[in-house]
Amino acid sequence: MSKKYQALAHDIVEKLGGKDNITDGYHCQTRLRFKVVDDSKIDVKGLEALDGVTKYIFNAGVHQVVIGTHVKDVFEEIEKNIDVDPNKQVETEKKSIITSIIEFVAGTFQPVIPALSGAGMVKAVLALLVVFQVISTDSQTYYLLNMFADGVFFFLPIILAFTEAQKLRCNPILAASVAAIMMHPNWGALVSAGEPVHFFEIIPFTLATYTGSVIPILLVIFVQSYVERFLNRIIPKAVELVFVPMLTFLIMGTLAFAVLGPIGSVLGGYLATFFTFLSVNASWLPAVLVGGLLPIMVMFGLHNGVAPLGVMQMAELGYDSIFGPGCVCSNIAQASASTVVAFRTKDKKLRQIATSGAITAYMGITEPTLYGVNLPKKYPLVAAMIGGAAGGLYAGLTNTHRFATGSSGLPAILLYIGDNSMRFFWNIVIALIISAAVSAVLTYVLSFKFEKKELPEIKEIILEDTLVVSPLKGEVIPLSEVKDEAFASEALGKGFAIEPIEGKVVAPFDGKVVAIFPTKHAIGLVSDTGVEVLIHVGLNTVELNGQYFDALVEADDVVKKGQPLLNFDLEKIQAAGYETQVPVVVTNSLQYASVETISIGLTDCNQAILAVKV
Repeated sequence: MSKKYQALAHDIVEKLGGKDNITDGYHCQTRLRFKVVDDSKIDVKGLEALDGVTKYIFNAGVHQVVIGTHVKDVFEEIEKNIDVDPNKQVETEKKSIITSIIEFVAGTFQPVIPALSGAGMVKAVLALLVVFQVISTDSQTYYLLNMFADGVFFFLPIILAFTEAQKLRCNPILAASVAAIMMHPNWGALVSAGEPVHFFEIIPFTLATYTGSVIPILLVIFVQSYVERFLNRIIPKAVELVFVPMLTFLIMGTLAFAVLGPIGSVLGGYLATFFTFLSVNASWLPAVLVGGLLPIMVMFGLHNGVAPLGVMQMAELGYDSIFGPGCVCSNIAQASASTVVAFRTKDKKLRQIATSGAITAYMGITEPTLYGVNLPKKYPLVAAMIGGAAGGLYAGLTNTHRFATGSSGLPAILLYIGDNSMRFFWNIVIALIISAAVSAVLTYVLSFKFEKKELPEIKEIILEDTLVVSPLKGEVIPLSEVKDEAFASEALGKGFAIEPIEGKVVAPFDGKVVAIFPTKHAIGLVSDTGVEVLIHVGLNTVELNGQYFDALVEADDVVKKGQPLLNFDLEKIQAAGYETQVPVVVTNSLQYASVETISIGLTDCNQAILAVKV
């Protein structure tokens, strides 16, 4: 399936300094992520120039190559080109505390996202079935579907324990086992009984429930990683298989129920209080900030530290108003901005990127359009941020929240059905319409200022025999009789001249205007067959500085034979003392075998005067 990406995978590895320079490689939904030995070996410009690579990003010590939604297929080929060696010496960089925390939280929660998304969509389907009265809330089907959706959230501590242990490089099975201890039904029975619990009749265990919680298990596994390392150092290798797990369970089980779990529960309670305060006193703030600033957060990886707050809020209160509403508004705003760019641009490659990027952004994945369209062109990004903030403001003011985590694209609107009400669903729909409309209108308006006027497509012109008709009424005279040496000597090209009887110039053939002199006394044309002609009204009339002349066309205008090009006041020019002869010369005469005048004397505008032959 991924074989078509073999060449791309090979080129990416080479631009990263070769397989010997890569120590680790993995991927998320849209990006390849690498750690390398020597950053200086990476060819950044070469990477971004590859057909199939949208953007290169370096963040938190990780080299990211934005690919798109087919990143998994590309990574299958990448794996064949690299030998990952975790013991390879890597140049480490100093990270700030904030960067380290974000990287830790992101590494813990990102692997869980597919499970949370799947459970969220099951929850959305369940809500739809209830709203449309397909099933009732007291049916066994409702009970079972609810179980399908809640299983992930109920056992979330075990799942997080596993992923956190992987991040901290301790034993994930032992970590999940410690979490299972905290969620054992017997402990739940003790909590329900409400009687004081003392371990060995000495150590008090605080009565707290840990199912569906987040902070307690994060604290427990963080401490466990140090306990494990300590035990692995002091226990002989011959017996560590038995004693390390045994002592880990005894130590961490005691610390979990006596110290760490209760601390986590208290912190979770404070977090719930904070979330409740926000939802009551400043419900608009999180949605506005996330809706407006999410693209910036994504660029710097900060969204990985904010998104888990929504999961935590859902674990504590049963809904998410911190991250979800603003995120979906931002994504739809970016998709809409990209759609307008696709509509406005004449660049075929950019139109393709913008169109495909918009589609994936509408589905909730914005990296391709963010790095491929909106960020490089800047003004769509500004429009999308304003649109996302506008939609987020409406969502916040209406206290809109989602009842499950999942996609942050159009499918996510189903996650807002809950509490036996469609109110949140309709509010998020309105918020998304606001986001899309504001960003689209702003992008369209700004495009007139920031989009450069694109050059017309240049077509190859094959020279052909051409008849040039008279552009004026008057008397045709040989070019040699023009009272100007430059024209009379044919230094500017072969042709003819006209003594005009009317102040009107028309196109002598089908073609295009290539130049209009600022003084409007002369005009350059090229025919569809390649003949380049200069029509110069009067001699030395440049000195009139445009007086008595009125141009009817502009440069790059396409014209038809006989179409009016220029008006001039013949009598006033003559009265001003200027010669009114009009030379008509073929400026590329040397490209032709012959340029011959075929008519002399009085002429009308449509009479053939010059025969140009290849």
